[in-house]
Amino acid sequence: MTGTGTSDTGTSEPGTQVPVRKQGLTRRQKTAVSRGVQYAVFVAAVAALAVTADWDRLQNQFAQADLAERMFPEIITLALKNTVLYTVSGFVFGLVLGMVVALMRLSSVGPYRWVAGIYIEIFRGLPALLIFIFVGVAVPLAFPGTEIPGGTYGKVALALGLVSAAYMAETIRAGIQAVPKGQMEAARSLGFSHARAMVSIIIPQAFRIVIPPLTNELVLLFKDSSLVLFLGVTLEERELAKFGRDLASQTANSTPILVAGLCYLLVTVPLGFVVRRLEAKAGEATK
Repeated sequence: MTGTGTSDTGTSEPGTQVPVRKQGLTRRQKTAVSRGVQYAVFVAAVAALAVTADWDRLQNQFAQADLAERMFPEIITLALKNTVLYTVSGFVFGLVLGMVVALMRLSSVGPYRWVAGIYIEIFRGLPALLIFIFVGVAVPLAFPGTEIPGGTYGKVALALGLVSAAYMAETIRAGIQAVPKGQMEAARSLGFSHARAMVSIIIPQAFRIVIPPLTNELVLLFKDSSLVLFLGVTLEERELAKFGRDLASQTANSTPILVAGLCYLLVTVPLGFVVRRLEAKAGEATK
């Protein structure tokens, strides 16, 4: 027997109201709201900084055009040139030493691996400042009467090289291990010795892999070269940071420090762009 009530389809009786389910924001809408809030906070922070900063005082202390003009061309021909020389010499020494340490790290001879591991842990763990003090103070005490070739330039190359070699060694080691093992096996099957295969086949491929991080290490060394002031330098041996600091002390104004910082950016920003391009190309090559 059929009933006269409501059917099983859920049809409501006449006169009753069906509750309407409220729908929240979609994921896209929530993302848009979140982004809008973040933009609003950023704009508010910038506006607050612009309103509260003493721009006249900042201009007087950091933007004296006549003082900045006095720094040229000496800041380029002397300070920037010395900074580049310090960086390049430290990078070359560190690259050579880093290659040796990396090969020792991969050696089948136990003592080589232990020495390389200890070196890497020590020089990666110590601040670069302590290495500069060690080179400037401890080396002359340990070897009296012995002069480091090149004077200050040699000391900076040694200090920067010792620091960077520890990082480069691990980078190069990772690059060598990233080369497929089949490359070595193929070279040995063709009659290559292990050493010749490493020099002719494995290491060139490894360097193509590690060029981006090595370029990034060059950027770091360029900034670390400012530690040369702890070695004691002459007026002709000053780099950018020392040059700007000395002139700022003489004039009681910070404009020289700002100009020196801009000169650092003149080199580091293009190098950073090169690193990103190299990383992008390396990523495309691995796809």
